[in-house]
Amino acid sequence: MTRILVTGGSGFIGTNVVEHFRAQGHAVLNADRLPPRNADHQGLWVPVDLLDSEALSRLLVSHDPEVVFHLAARTDLQGATIADYPANTQGVSNLIQALTLAPSLRLAVFASSMLVCRIGYHPSHTEDYCPTTAYGESKVAGERLVRQEAGDRFPWVIVRPTSIWGPWFGPPYRDFFTAVRRGLYVHPRGYRIHRSYGFVLNAVAQLDHLWEQQGGPFLRDTIYLADPQPIELKQWADVIQRSLGVRPVREVPIQVLRVLAKAGDMVQRLGWRTPPMTSFRLNNLLTDMIHDTTPWQQLGDIPYHSLDESVRLTCEWMRNAKV
Repeated sequence: MTRILVTGGSGFIGTNVVEHFRAQGHAVLNADRLPPRNADHQGLWVPVDLLDSEALSRLLVSHDPEVVFHLAARTDLQGATIADYPANTQGVSNLIQALTLAPSLRLAVFASSMLVCRIGYHPSHTEDYCPTTAYGESKVAGERLVRQEAGDRFPWVIVRPTSIWGPWFGPPYRDFFTAVRRGLYVHPRGYRIHRSYGFVLNAVAQLDHLWEQQGGPFLRDTIYLADPQPIELKQWADVIQRSLGVRPVREVPIQVLRVLAKAGDMVQRLGWRTPPMTSFRLNNLLTDMIHDTTPWQQLGDIPYHSLDESVRLTCEWMRNAKV
């Protein structure tokens, strides 16, 4: 039995990480400001704010974890400046200092984000950044804090989740499934768009293997968290449509989407913060997003769910959760 601490264990990915290790019989603790999404995890929850350095230190001393998965963060894109994301900067620094008080620590995994670079940008190395949002800038700052302040003080790995989806997700990642279910998603005709997305249980399996090998070849390095093969967007939409038993996904000329995007730009300037289509969103939709996931092969045979199985499990959860 391993002592495991999950910060942000009440969030989407965190809920799945907590459940995975709880089911294996490990001593899992969820440190989060918010209560768990999964009621079965209530007894594993300790309310802690990353900005409360004293509370973090007390927790690390009392629990003395062997592995820490740091998933807590502010993840929306509504912040205007990096100062709006203190959990992603000062919170990371506070946790690093607290981790030095855990003598049994064998690995700390820090979750960053793919948005340290704009969609479609291919970094030449792990510190080649190109953020386009205040959130992305905050995650760049968080990565730099890990490298500078954690350094050689304890073993660590940085993972960059791409768009992760699956049971327990919420907006915005659930929005694609909801749009397909309601017949609102339309695909640009003739476009085949590929994305390095990740089913959440596949991501959890990757994190488990990362821990089992105590970082392996990625110790004090960075790796993207995504499925081994990119998703083709129209194929994914069709699999979701069939699993939900709704009408087929429509394809429309790109010119129609461009008109809708311009209309969305206009209403956004008038005060609607998140219209369903804007030029920014359309550009992101049309851009391939491919990350190199072949390094995961160095950790051996990871048990991945297929696309069909991943969608089936997700739709089943949505029905049961009535979302």
